[in-house]
Amino acid sequence: GRELRGDESRRPNPLPSGLVSNLQSVLAARRPPSPEDAGSTAAEASAPTAETAADDAPAKPVVLLTCAGGIESPGLAALVDALVKGGRCDVHVCAPESDKPVCGHSITIRETVSATSVHFTGAKAFEISGTPVDSISLALSGRLFSWSAPALVISGINTGPNCGYEMFHSSAIAAAREALMCGVPSIAISLNWKKDETKDNDFKDAAGLCLPLIHAALADIEKGTFLKGCLLNVGVPSSPAANKGFKLTKQSIYSPAQSWQAVSTSRPQPAAHFMGMHQSLGIQLAQLGKDASAAGAARRGNTQRKTVEVESVAAAGKQQAREVVKKSFRAEFIEKLHKDLDDDIDVRALENGFISVTPLNVHGHVEPELEAPASDWLSAAVAVSEEKEAPAT
Repeated sequence: GRELRGDESRRPNPLPSGLVSNLQSVLAARRPPSPEDAGSTAAEASAPTAETAADDAPAKPVVLLTCAGGIESPGLAALVDALVKGGRCDVHVCAPESDKPVCGHSITIRETVSATSVHFTGAKAFEISGTPVDSISLALSGRLFSWSAPALVISGINTGPNCGYEMFHSSAIAAAREALMCGVPSIAISLNWKKDETKDNDFKDAAGLCLPLIHAALADIEKGTFLKGCLLNVGVPSSPAANKGFKLTKQSIYSPAQSWQAVSTSRPQPAAHFMGMHQSLGIQLAQLGKDASAAGAARRGNTQRKTVEVESVAAAGKQQAREVVKKSFRAEFIEKLHKDLDDDIDVRALENGFISVTPLNVHGHVEPELEAPASDWLSAAVAVSEEKEAPAT
């Protein structure tokens, strides 16, 4: 046989050095760790990192907001800001793109409803082309947001009171009712707006006043002890900073007087002429008038106007055309004086400076058996908020 010379026995490895290094790393990783290495590895694995600490933190409850005043209403902005700064929930918003305060429980069918993302600091928000009830229905459907369902729905902060029979045409109450019908707890919040008295800054005060109530509701929803089968209709007085505290109230039979005024078709009256004493409803009706005018203009643009004839046969056998009479009217709500009302009625409590809290079921009233639990819950919620706000001694 042939003997290898010394220089041949030390011939370099033909494999690339990088590949050899990788193979050595793989083989080293497959070897069982020594007791010292195992201890240090376990300690490193158990040490929390910023990422794992954030993942292990309990998820915040989701609160869905809408507002009958539309996506740009100051009441909605004030409530979003208060909840985001409170830091106890994830805020989502779905609201109409315009002011729709007196639509009742109307929904949009056979028409496309568009949803457009809107910027709100600290919140995910969409404006939609539908009604406030559409906003809640679409948001709860799971088509718009990724969550399955929010913990709480809040409709507000809306302009003008929603007392008594006003709830039947109120979009604010209807949105909260829609959530309740879908099995989600809900609260409607309204500011008793008064002309030349209430300012836009009062929405911020109203949001701050309602924040402890909202936090108490979220805590009890998580524990499963929140009120069942009813929504809370919260009314904030016209001067929130001077409020006298919360008061559990009953729904009144109050309804503003409705008056119809003739409007000249040749010289339309300005909307401000018909606002009357009830400022919030005046604003609402003005918006409805603009919406109706726009819809009418669209119809007139798409169809050719024709003379309407009513056929009748006279003695001579000729057709006779009858003139079609068209008249225009505008509704005006006149605020009535409230006499002989108990102090625990919603509208009376607002007038006296209290924050009214009225439980309502889907039918618009409260069963007697719910009054005691509602009273106990409100008392406990107010007591907890006062205890947290009390200065340390």
